[in-house]
Parts: sequence; C-alpha cells; structure tokens
Amino acid sequence: MGKGNQRNKPIRKLTWVGFACVVLCVIFVASCNFIVKNSTKGLLYDDVQTIPVRKVGLLLGTSPYTAKGIVNQYYTNRIEAAAELYFAHKISYILISGDNHRHGYNEPEEMRQSLIALGVPDSVIYLDYAGFRTFDSMVRAKEVFREDSVTVISQRWHNERAIYIAQHHQLEAIAYNAQEVYYRKSYLKNHAREAVAKFKAVLDVLFHKQPHFLGEPMPIPGSQGTAFKDSVRLYTYPQK
Repeated sequence: MGKGNQRNKPIRKLTWVGFACVVLCVIFVASCNFIVKNSTKGLLYDDVQTIPVRKVGLLLGTSPYTAKGIVNQYYTNRIEAAAELYFAHKISYILISGDNHRHGYNEPEEMRQSLIALGVPDSVIYLDYAGFRTFDSMVRAKEVFREDSVTVISQRWHNERAIYIAQHHQLEAIAYNAQEVYYRKSYLKNHAREAVAKFKAVLDVLFHKQPHFLGEPMPIPGSQGTAFKDSVRLYTYPQK
C-alpha cells in the first residue's frame, strides 16, 4: 500500500497542477470578457430612434448560409439592421467589411447585393474585401478608409468586441445591435466561441497585433481625403 501511494503521488500532483491551470485559464478568459463588456457601456443601441447619427455604418461580414446550407439568420438580421439605420437617416454610407480570401466566397459582395435588394442605393455602399476578422475590419476602417467615427452593425456580443478594438485604435465607435438569433445549439456554441474571441481581442491589443493586410489609404467620400468609388470597390489584397 505504501509503495502504491508513493507511485500515485506524481499522478495526483500532475492532476492538481492541471486543474489549477484550467481554473486560471477560466478566470483569465472571464476577466477579459468583463473588461471588453465593461468598456462598451453606453455605446450599444437597440433602438434606431435613439442612436446618434454617424456618417458611416460599418457592417461586419458573415456568410449568408450556414455550414448546413440553410439561410444564416445572423446574416439576415445584420442586413436588415444596416438597412434600417440607412432609411432612418442615422448613417449615410455603409462600409461592408468581410472575408474574400478564397475563390467563390465573397462576404462583402453578397451583403452588398442583399442591401440593394432591400432598396439601399449601390452608390452609398463601399466594400472592404480584407476584413478577414473583426480586428482587421476595425483597424482598416481607421487606417485604410480613414474613418474617425463609425456605427458598427452586428449582434450585441460581436459589437462589444468590435468597440473594444476600436477604442484601442483611435476609432470612435458606437454600435447598433442586430437582432439576436436563438438557435439552442448554435447559440451556446457561438457564445462560448465569442468568450474565447474576446480573450483573444484583449491579447491582440496587449501585444499590438497588426491586421493581415493594410495597403494604401482609400477614404470614403466626405472624409478628410477623397477617393473614387470604383477604386474602393475593386480594392483587394495581394494573392499569395
């Protein structure tokens, strides 16, 4: 018995060390989520009538369809929220920032077509094809499209992270919350994933992460500089 206990001591010790590491990770992730959420107080809006006017709405991209090929309600709700802001005269332009990193997958163009179908004029829509992730979208809105102030458009949990990133890159941002989606399984999975994403956003800020690609400045008309719409529309990133 005595020898058995001696042999088991290293295993118990490793078990406790592992448990302590898990607890510390959970605490750190929870702390980062609190920091992000706390930084957005008073900057998130659910009512189109009360949200302040901003020149540009920054619509964050997502796929129009889920992995199972059905309509992505997150996508639909974001499109409707962006159109609602525009027709309420709360924004004058819509900058769509999304992923276009592989052939046949083009979030910005899909969202542009959906907005046009709702009656939003094509002339007020601008596309950022290099918004590979939320961090890139926010930094590029500031550095490439030269915006100092935007209204972010996505679901609340996503908006929280976007605003936190904006605050650390001298971009004044408020957000309009698109309607949430309450699919039981995907809701829990998405929010668990978002908790990790908020943790990573804090690390990105702490370690001065840079976007995958920036490129030459291309301001939206009415900004400090000038740009041709076609140049913005065709803007992409170098192919590997």
